Amino acid sequence: MSTAAAAPRPSVARDLLDLLASMRFAISLLCVICISAVIGTVLRQSEPMGNYVNQFGPFWAELFGRIGLYTVYSAPWFLLILAFLVTSTSLCIARNAPKIVTDLKSYKEGVREQSLQAHHHKAIGELPSNPQMALAEIGKVLTALGWKARVQQREHGIMIAARRGAANKIGYLCAHSAIVLILVGGVLDGNAMVKLAMWAQGKQLYTGSGFVTDVRPEHRLSTANPSFRGNVSVAERQRQGIAVLSLPTGVVLQDLPFDIELKKFSVDYYPTGMPKSFASDIVIREGGTVREATVKVNEPVIQHGIAIYQSSFEDGGSKLQLKGLSLTGSGAPLKIAGRVGSKLAFGDQTLELDGLRVINVENLANDGSGGNASGADVRKVDLGDRLQEHLGSGAKTSAAKALHNVGPSFSYKLRDAAGQAREFNNYMLPVELDGQKLFLAGVRDTPAENFRYLRMPADENGSLDGWLRMRQALADPALREAAARAYAVSATPPSQPQLTPQLQLTAQRALTLFSGAAAKPGDDVKGGLPALSQFIERDVPEADRQRVSEVLLRILNGALFELNQLARSHAGLKPAAPDAAAQSFMTQAVLSLSDSLYYPSPVLLQLDDFEQVQASVFQVARAPGQKLVYLGAILLIVGVFSMLYIKERRLWVWIAPSADPASSQVRMAMSSTRESPDNATLFAQIKAAVLKEQP
Repeated sequence: MSTAAAAPRPSVARDLLDLLASMRFAISLLCVICISAVIGTVLRQSEPMGNYVNQFGPFWAELFGRIGLYTVYSAPWFLLILAFLVTSTSLCIARNAPKIVTDLKSYKEGVREQSLQAHHHKAIGELPSNPQMALAEIGKVLTALGWKARVQQREHGIMIAARRGAANKIGYLCAHSAIVLILVGGVLDGNAMVKLAMWAQGKQLYTGSGFVTDVRPEHRLSTANPSFRGNVSVAERQRQGIAVLSLPTGVVLQDLPFDIELKKFSVDYYPTGMPKSFASDIVIREGGTVREATVKVNEPVIQHGIAIYQSSFEDGGSKLQLKGLSLTGSGAPLKIAGRVGSKLAFGDQTLELDGLRVINVENLANDGSGGNASGADVRKVDLGDRLQEHLGSGAKTSAAKALHNVGPSFSYKLRDAAGQAREFNNYMLPVELDGQKLFLAGVRDTPAENFRYLRMPADENGSLDGWLRMRQALADPALREAAARAYAVSATPPSQPQLTPQLQLTAQRALTLFSGAAAKPGDDVKGGLPALSQFIERDVPEADRQRVSEVLLRILNGALFELNQLARSHAGLKPAAPDAAAQSFMTQAVLSLSDSLYYPSPVLLQLDDFEQVQASVFQVARAPGQKLVYLGAILLIVGVFSMLYIKERRLWVWIAPSADPASSQVRMAMSSTRESPDNATLFAQIKAAVLKEQP
């Protein structure tokens, strides 16, 4: 008995090669990449870690950070998947390209004539011509219909093999090649190449702060770096030749082979004040050559393969003239001069001038409700409800949006000796809100918070002097006592003069509570309306609180009006007329005076004058993979359209002699890569043209 030789088992290497080259493996990898891309799109990339902790909590934030979800496109696992997909797709191309090329050259003219009967589309007919004449006639017909044919002479007849739509096979190669080119191009232009260059040049990430010119060489890449994308900030009439490349855990500097000098930055605005377009007139200095150019949005300038894009703009060190207004004491305002970006000594704190915004667009729509739009008449509100609107948004309104430019503003920080900083944002001009002009002074404790704005009413001259006089008078015990006395005299009925001492005592008690003079160090309630609310809740029975609240607020309002008159008199001004404008001023002044007691600085800085210096932010990129991506995109379009809209069809025509020497027997058959209803229509057309019969 004989035994058949056992077939050799495939090797592990062969199995792995088959797996890598399989279409299912490539599609699986592509699905994983698509899911990763969705994560990278939904989840903001390269944000500060604190933002993720606030969003997900400490545990999940740390877990997501460890697996690289905050930097998906440069995560090692993502790059590994890309490498496998490129390898798999390349193997697919390498396996199938020779077959496709061979198939493109083959017309399959060697098929047997009997096999034509097995095709779905087939026909048999007679032509009144001998085989050679029939060959010539059929050849002309097929050429006219767009078929390419090859003829094989046989002993018993002639076989014509024709084909159309060979680009369908080319589309397969184009689509798969496009995937490889796009992935390779994306990797070449990503952070992976920057990290590779850092490793090759022995560079390290920089995590400190300061000027780029002060950063040491071990944090700077050479001009030979083949791929990078970074930002260059250049102020007007300044030049810069170093780009900042931002990575998830720090930055690395990139030396450029040229310097960029900003001659002029120009920006156009819409009527609402929103930026419409901006451009930079620059001078590129490389060695001894000088080139002038204009960089616009979506119109980059190319210098030796490095593209210079207009990215954004910022302040370039504007000169600021500030006034320091004391909220508690009198005297001339403190004059302060500095540049944006500079630090100045400010008492026992450090003043950091952060920015200047010449254009501010705010929503200033009116709700059209009529009456007292602000709802801030202190004689008609309950203290407990009113406190919920304490220090609200500077431009908050429930009406439809109406955007307007409200003028310049500047931002600064006050940093204490422990390094803790509080941020401020103050407007230069009064902003009209709900029909009243207000000066806005914003403050926030951390960058994660929104600004809380102190709203100070402008006086009849459109300045802050009237409110500031009241604020300083409120801190003076003598003026508070005089205001209480004046209110008591004016409010006492002539028939009841015995009420004057009691009214004076009540008014003085209200002013003392409101001014914060009765507050102790460390108290959360320092004065203002919260102090009156606390007094009512603590000392007044619940059944009487509403009534006492209205009476106390009416007394406070009257006493503050008298305090304003005394402050104006001491300043040499005539008394304010008790008209609607004065009432509106006092209504807002009472609320802002209350808010000012919680303002975290005894000095209010106001922008007096400025000289703007613009700075342009350019994105500079050397992107060798860009051309590969563009080529890949073109090939992908060609490949997809070729595979979807071009069908490969093959046609065979067998011409054999018939019994009559003057005629020929013709047998036809057609096949297609995809069966569709139009195949029958096309075959009927060919049949009618070849066999000269009606379709």
